[in-house]
Amino acid sequence: MGSKTIIDKKLFLLIASIFILTGFMFQKPDYLKMITATELNQVMQKEDILLIDVHTPEQQHIKGTDLVIPYNEIEKYQDKLPKDKNSAIYLYCQGGPMGEAAAKSLYELGYRNLYNLEGGAKAWRKAGLDFE
Repeated sequence: MGSKTIIDKKLFLLIASIFILTGFMFQKPDYLKMITATELNQVMQKEDILLIDVHTPEQQHIKGTDLVIPYNEIEKYQDKLPKDKNSAIYLYCQGGPMGEAAAKSLYELGYRNLYNLEGGAKAWRKAGLDFE
């Protein structure tokens, strides 16, 4: 085998490894369920849910938002959260990542029924749904 072929194979393996590792880094955690704007709207029509805006800085809220808790201050607001750790909690931010960070904090506090609005408030707006 020529040295160019060996270098090509090593380069290919390096690039493949990077793609595999970054793919794992961006996987959604198994404790968090993603929900689309349409699905969330349907759930809100049928059930009384706990909907929390976790975006910072504060933004326009989806109609029906119950609490506004900064994603990085979840622990400070434990008294506002359900005592039942299996209660469903629906989260959203502007685009999604702050909701995921808030879910991680909630999971670490023992909450096990967590939903994050896929695409956040941007997806809600794009779907033509109501804000307060």
